[in-house]
Amino acid sequence: MTKLLPGILAMAAIVVASNILVQFLFGSWLTWGAFTYPFAFLVTDLTNRLQGAAAARRVVLFGFVVGIICSLIGSQIMGEFGPLVSFRVAIGSGAAFLAAQLTDIAVFNRLREGSWWKAPLVSTLVSATLDTAMFFSIAFSAALTMLEPANDVSWAGEMLPLLGAGPVAPLWVSLATADLLVKLALAFVALVPFRLIVGKLAARIA
Repeated sequence: MTKLLPGILAMAAIVVASNILVQFLFGSWLTWGAFTYPFAFLVTDLTNRLQGAAAARRVVLFGFVVGIICSLIGSQIMGEFGPLVSFRVAIGSGAAFLAAQLTDIAVFNRLREGSWWKAPLVSTLVSATLDTAMFFSIAFSAALTMLEPANDVSWAGEMLPLLGAGPVAPLWVSLATADLLVKLALAFVALVPFRLIVGKLAARIA
């Protein structure tokens, strides 16, 4: 457990920070949380590379529990339009996190014997896409209104040009697209700390 502590603390810090920063807008389509949350995939990949898939799953489980606690706290804090965390957002966040992180671990494992960059990059690209699709669909799609009928998310269904310039689509699709683009970009950026940290710690842990 001691060896897992850095990963657990890093994952917990990212989850808590992202839950706080998601309350603050960055431009028209993003929140500041979009720039911190993707590093959860880096923590998972580092743990997987240095300590194996089982250790990575434990770190993910701790992150999931921290996320649930954050959602419970957020559901009790009233904002201008109701609780800061609605039931749909809580379900979408938890389900997307768990499914995406476990997918990341599985894909990484399949590719771990290849080039050093392939496993972290491909696993993050796949899992980040899954994360975005699951969260925004569950939290805001009109097709899933039955999950929380009392929660009016009609604002998310407003038909607007995609990212202000593309074909007309529901607002939540623009939000999801912007979020995904950030995740994909940071997947490439994260290769730098991944390479540096693995290079420094691999021999020490071994």
